[in-house]
Amino acid sequence: MHKEQSDGAGAANRRIALALVLAIIAAPLVAGGGYLVALGGSPYYVLTGIALAVSAWYAFAGSDRAIQVYLAMLLATLVWALFESRNVWGIQARVLAPAILAVWVAWPWLRRVGGRWLGAAAAVLLLAVTVPVYLAVRDHGSLPGTAQNAARPLPPQSGEWAHYGNDLGGTKYSPIAQINTSNIGDLEPAWIYHTGDFFTGNGLQNNPLMVGDTVYVCTSSNQIHAINAETGARRWAFDPKIDAPISSACRGVAYFVQPGAGGACAQRIISATVDARLMALDARTGKLCQDFGVGGFVDLMQGMGKVLRDYYYVSSAPVLVRGKVIVGGNVMDGQMTGEPSGVIRGYDAVTGQFAWAWDMDRPDRHGMPPEGESFSRGTANSWAPMSGDEELGLVYVPTGNGTPDYWGAHRSPGTEKYSSSVVAIDAETGAERWHFQTVHHDVWDYDLASQPTLIDLPMGGKNVPALLQPTKQGEIFLLDRRNGKPLSPVKEKPVPKGTMMGERLSATQPISVGMPGFGREVLNESMMWGATPLDQLWCRIRFRQSRYEGQFTPPGTDWSVQYPGNVGGMNRGGVSVDPQNGLMIVDWLRAPIRVRLITRKEADRRGIVPSQGGAVPHVGVLNPQGGVAYAAILDPVIMSPLAMPCLEPPYGNIAVVDLKTRRIVWQKPLGTSVDIGPLGIASHLPLPMGVPSFGGSMTTGGGLIFIGGSQEKRFRALDLRTGRQLWSHRLPAGGNANPMTYISPESGRQFVVIAAGGSIVLGSGSSDQFVAYALPRK
Repeated sequence: MHKEQSDGAGAANRRIALALVLAIIAAPLVAGGGYLVALGGSPYYVLTGIALAVSAWYAFAGSDRAIQVYLAMLLATLVWALFESRNVWGIQARVLAPAILAVWVAWPWLRRVGGRWLGAAAAVLLLAVTVPVYLAVRDHGSLPGTAQNAARPLPPQSGEWAHYGNDLGGTKYSPIAQINTSNIGDLEPAWIYHTGDFFTGNGLQNNPLMVGDTVYVCTSSNQIHAINAETGARRWAFDPKIDAPISSACRGVAYFVQPGAGGACAQRIISATVDARLMALDARTGKLCQDFGVGGFVDLMQGMGKVLRDYYYVSSAPVLVRGKVIVGGNVMDGQMTGEPSGVIRGYDAVTGQFAWAWDMDRPDRHGMPPEGESFSRGTANSWAPMSGDEELGLVYVPTGNGTPDYWGAHRSPGTEKYSSSVVAIDAETGAERWHFQTVHHDVWDYDLASQPTLIDLPMGGKNVPALLQPTKQGEIFLLDRRNGKPLSPVKEKPVPKGTMMGERLSATQPISVGMPGFGREVLNESMMWGATPLDQLWCRIRFRQSRYEGQFTPPGTDWSVQYPGNVGGMNRGGVSVDPQNGLMIVDWLRAPIRVRLITRKEADRRGIVPSQGGAVPHVGVLNPQGGVAYAAILDPVIMSPLAMPCLEPPYGNIAVVDLKTRRIVWQKPLGTSVDIGPLGIASHLPLPMGVPSFGGSMTTGGGLIFIGGSQEKRFRALDLRTGRQLWSHRLPAGGNANPMTYISPESGRQFVVIAAGGSIVLGSGSSDQFVAYALPRK
């Protein structure tokens, strides 16, 4: 009797608990779903909430109709998911959580019908979780190599990496084929180099050089290290003792050989620092070149006028063309009008003597400004890596925005003309040869973050000197690098006009219609995502609450959605190109943001005021935009309450484009969910959902693409022809930089090196390590 009473009481308690859980879930679905319908959204959530409320009532009453109602809702959810979803991630997000809850709801029935149905239900749930894992393993596994394919020596002179991106054109391609698709599975760590510099800045973004038998790397605090290419042992290190800004980075250094010279500094490493100095070191000893500037340094603050701390620094490698060292500079985003100039300057590579300046507001004045004046303030800067062409004598400069970013009514004629452009400048005189603008009157922070990539493209029976310019908005422009004219059709597309009084938006924007686009998809509510129906609903409401008119939706005083976001599309990793096969490798990001302009009065009330120097993140959520009528607030990645992106996967992607046909050969998500999960907790599940990425690729004559980049701490090799992953290796932190490769003259082995320093933005850890890989010795 007591046992029966106890069992009855236990069953009643379970029913009440189930009814309570169902009611708790139903309440926000009904309330939020009703609000979503009022915003013009899907009725699914309010209907599902009502179904759950009915099921909760029947569960409380002890009726099996609770099961019937819930399963009917689950079936309707599955049909809806299949109809609305674009990929497996959309289906899983809509179905998995309700399916798991269905086991509890239907448990009394499953117990009555016996183990066969219980096993079937468990099998369905198991498949829902494990199928994506299986797909990940199948696609991301490693193919074993063979012993006979161990390293074979190649001529040492064929194996250097002497420039950022390997050549002046930034192809990020090496013809070395010792490591190839047949033996990549044997690749193993060869050495690890610790810089000892744990100043993280914006993460370790360095693309090393290898010249002779030495690898040259730099750290976020501009320490330069020379490393034995075979063993990874330190040869020398130099620390310039910088006054570091909070968002510093060093993407690379330049190597220069002084013609006809011998002795000290005949070969030199030239680098710019994040406290705005240009320095030259003896490549063999690491000692400062005393004949360069003053004691080895040139002050880049000359001619800049008053510069607040952190407002100006250099983060990308200088480019060397015809004996001139050319540098741009990084200007702090979003603070005020009249920030430091975006001037481009050239210096003599031997003496460090100033040679010329290109100031976009004074394009015909190439000297230093007169006493009491400065280079034009508030102009668009160039922080990304540049490229050069020795034969044409040109340097190709990718420019950003005038300051601040999200309002442009005040901008100067020069900034209006040259912002978000690739500009070809005569390396000997500083005169502009041509320019091509990728965004007119940019109020989206679509600065050119990618290095222009130079190739010779077969067209009409001859090789045409061409330039590929990737962009944050996902467009890739193919231009004749001699004159800037498009080699592939570009059309001016009408775009939303906006409603902000005083602003003067462009009525059209250039679209590279002859090339594949990687940011042209139009968002809609069904593309909003979440781990559960509740955060999916939250994301849908966020989207419906925001103004979205497609690509180039302009900012306003209401929240607006910008897609692609201000980190891309394509970013600082650029593209790599296999010139032998005419293939371009593109990795890009799908990450919308939200933007809202607020009045100056509201900004002042909230304390959103320009920094007076120091300790301000470079790309802020709060952008004071002093000197104009509006400040800007950013929701930098639209996230759910569970800290998951509101846009359905994939986020990080990679593709190969045939440059002859201008068509995509293959594309796929990049990276798995091992290191990410709800609330920022790593899931440890290798689901191939494509995770956010910064960095970039390298391709080789061995038919391989090497890439780190993603939020996942993993370095990968993909088959260039098919995209299949052939090899991967876990890194100590994210490999958020372009890898490089070389042949060691000591052993004749090919090495592949990546900076594994992580990224603060991606949350991919922090490290001071460069990791080198090679095939086993014979």
